[in-house]
Amino acid sequence: MNAEPLVVANCSKWYGHVLGVSDITWRISGGIVGVLGANGAGKTTLMKLMTGLIQPSRGSIDVFGTSPFRQPEVRARIGYAPDHDRTWDEMTVRELVTRLAELAGVDRRRAGAAASAAIELVGLADARDRTVRVLSKGMRQRTKLATAIAHDPDLIVLDEPLTGVDPVARIDLVERIRELAKRGKAICISSHVLYEIEALTDRVAVLDRGRLVADGVVSSIRRQLPQQPYRVRVVCDRPRDLAAALVASTAIASVAIDREAVVADTYEVDRCYTAVAEAVRACDLVVTGMSTLGSDLGALLTALTRGPRE
Repeated sequence: MNAEPLVVANCSKWYGHVLGVSDITWRISGGIVGVLGANGAGKTTLMKLMTGLIQPSRGSIDVFGTSPFRQPEVRARIGYAPDHDRTWDEMTVRELVTRLAELAGVDRRRAGAAASAAIELVGLADARDRTVRVLSKGMRQRTKLATAIAHDPDLIVLDEPLTGVDPVARIDLVERIRELAKRGKAICISSHVLYEIEALTDRVAVLDRGRLVADGVVSSIRRQLPQQPYRVRVVCDRPRDLAAALVASTAIASVAIDREAVVADTYEVDRCYTAVAEAVRACDLVVTGMSTLGSDLGALLTALTRGPRE
């Protein structure tokens, strides 16, 4: 079956009078997609709908052309790592991953080998015989990832998989998620640590209070927000001279001096870069740093939603 990994059509979910997600239409064709949003935005609800754990109140969700809620067999093609840590802590890593592989449909004779391969892939080979109870937060996150992939699913859904992972381990885990994508897996991943999503993918879906407010490549979404200026910060030896030169540029909306730096607001970032380069050359300035503020996912999320809530 060549159907897309995920097609969401006019999907809503509410819990009594509480709205989970509202009228979402969305699709995943492959690769890595990041789901962004503040606490309560609906990310976990959407992921539970994707995995068939809950049923839409209205609309539909198809995974590879089939409803994961109504057709349990399609769930064998889905791997899910939830955001919570509730599990069988008395088991070893190997035992836990093996048992969950069996529950996901892997033949008992193959489950041990499948679990070992998944444990190796997530970098837990040295800890495979430790009980889950004694693992660090980072190791528990890796264990959850191993349970999500041991049955070789085609769609992998990861809810906050990098939370609590130390920086060094986080870099390694990001690389391992990338490796899964290289193997042809479709991966949906949520995170509050926005730069981690940037490290994984430039394709995002942004939720705000249960609604999908943006979907696509970050640069394309950013271009749809002309009312949100970029802010270019240039550190140089004579910031007043640079500021004076930039004031005349039509590519720059405003200029300010911030200690040793010039901060320029612009709606045309490419023309701003050109203006800065020309001014630096004309004034014979020494530039020691340059950054563009407001173009990252954090600024994008704040611009698309009604302000940060976390």
